[in-house]
Amino acid sequence: MKRLTATLCALALFVPVAQAQTVKDFIAAVTKKWTTPFEPFQLIGNIYYVGTDGIAVYIIKTSQGLILMDTALPQSTGMIKDNIAKLGLKVADIKVILNTHAHFDHTGGFAEIKKETGAQLVAGERDKALLEGGYYPGDEKNEDLAFPAVKVDRAVKEGDKVTLGDTTLTAHETPGHSPGCTSWEMTVKDGSQDREVLFFCSGTVALNRLVGQPTYAGIVDDYRATFAKAKAMKIDVLLGPHPEVYGMQDKRAQQIKDGSPNPFVKPGELPAYVTGLSEDFDKQLAKQTAALQPAK
Repeated sequence: MKRLTATLCALALFVPVAQAQTVKDFIAAVTKKWTTPFEPFQLIGNIYYVGTDGIAVYIIKTSQGLILMDTALPQSTGMIKDNIAKLGLKVADIKVILNTHAHFDHTGGFAEIKKETGAQLVAGERDKALLEGGYYPGDEKNEDLAFPAVKVDRAVKEGDKVTLGDTTLTAHETPGHSPGCTSWEMTVKDGSQDREVLFFCSGTVALNRLVGQPTYAGIVDDYRATFAKAKAMKIDVLLGPHPEVYGMQDKRAQQIKDGSPNPFVKPGELPAYVTGLSEDFDKQLAKQTAALQPAK
């Protein structure tokens, strides 16, 4: 249990749940932080944080409505709506919903919000079946990892663009964490300067099986390709699906205290973060491979 507790404190989900622990136990342990409220705020430019203390959700304000990036667990959908309203924005103005990856902790509110707003849901092509089936890849019948199924209106590949009003986001295929894991890049104004922002999908091993009966075929090669791609990207602002990916809470506290410069602007943070992911991936791959070997 100590190992699980340490993992939850970091909330980086760098390691799979120990074999002796069930997925249900893991979800029960993380749910408190994942559903704890967090005050919404303007992150940078036209990007706003409307997620919880443990799951990141973003609203992007454009000249023709709002873009919602991910949701959280189903029970947090009302909280996300309230956070949007606190910013003086309207849920009804959501025109586009973007997904980074089709896991239960980032998709729980899609069906409800899509039904309420009529917004177009856009996701990575290889995650389309997961979203429309409401399941975790390689574990399709596990109800603990299920989420409300939702229709995908547009499936994207590398380099595809999504535009609403004066804002355009570019899709980057970064598979591994999920087969259709998609990172989204956009440019924002930071005072008089342009900043490149990346909503990095994820690169943690988390609950994925890498060997034996892998979560999906080709997962190891996908992770390695993603690490190489991400390390080469020139990004000023790193964002992610969980706050700990980019130290959101600490940066927000600094933002409130200092006012300037914006602490979320940190060139070089992405390659440093991905290097850590890559090193942890190698460790997890070796550990899972060793676990398959017969005892001597």
